[in-house]
Amino acid sequence: MDFKTHFLIKVNHMKINKQSGQVSKIVIILALAAIVLVIIIYGFVKFIGKRGPGSSDSNGEIINSIDGASKKVHETTIGDIRFLLESSQDQGSVLKGQFSYENDLNTTERFIKVIVGAQNKGKNNIASQSWEVGNIVDSEGRNFTSINDKVFSLLPKPDLCGTILKPEFKPVPCVKYYEVSKISKGLKIVVRVNQPKKQDALIDLR
Repeated sequence: MDFKTHFLIKVNHMKINKQSGQVSKIVIILALAAIVLVIIIYGFVKFIGKRGPGSSDSNGEIINSIDGASKKVHETTIGDIRFLLESSQDQGSVLKGQFSYENDLNTTERFIKVIVGAQNKGKNNIASQSWEVGNIVDSEGRNFTSINDKVFSLLPKPDLCGTILKPEFKPVPCVKYYEVSKISKGLKIVVRVNQPKKQDALIDLR
C-alpha cells in the first residue's frame, strides 16, 4: 500500500469518527430535551390538580369558583368543618302547606330543597352559630336567598342549621329551601364558617 492510499484511508476514518461523535452528541441533547419536557408537563399537571375545584386559596375566601364547566364539587372542608351535599331536589312551582290553616306557596319559577351536612373533623366542640349554609349562586353570579322563614312547617324539628358540632360525629343535616329562576344553570350553594374568621366556599348542586 503506497503512502497516498494509506493517507486517504486515515482521513476517511477520522471523518467517520467525527460524524459518529456528532450523531452521539445530537442523540444525547435530544434525550435531555425530552426529559426536561416530561418534567415540565408533569409539574404543570400537578399544579392544575392542586388548584382545581375545591382547593383553597391562600386567604381561604372562596374555595372553588363559579364555573359550570368545572368538575363538580359536592364536598369541601373549611378549617375543622367538612361540608357535604346530601341532596338537592327540584320541588316544582308549589310548596304544599302542611296544616289546614296554611296556604300553599306558589312561584312562577321553581322551589329547590337542599340538605347540606356539616361535620366536625377537629378535636374539640365547635360552638353553635359558628357555621351556616347561605345563598344559592348560579353560573351568572345571581344570588337566591333562603325562604326558610316562609316554610317553617316544612323544616325538621329541631332545625339543626348552625347547631353545635361535636368531634367526628355523623354530619349534621341543614335543610334549606330556595326560590330559584328556571333559566339558572350551574347552581352552587355557599357554605360558611364564621369563627375564628369568616370564610366561604361553594359546593355544587346536583
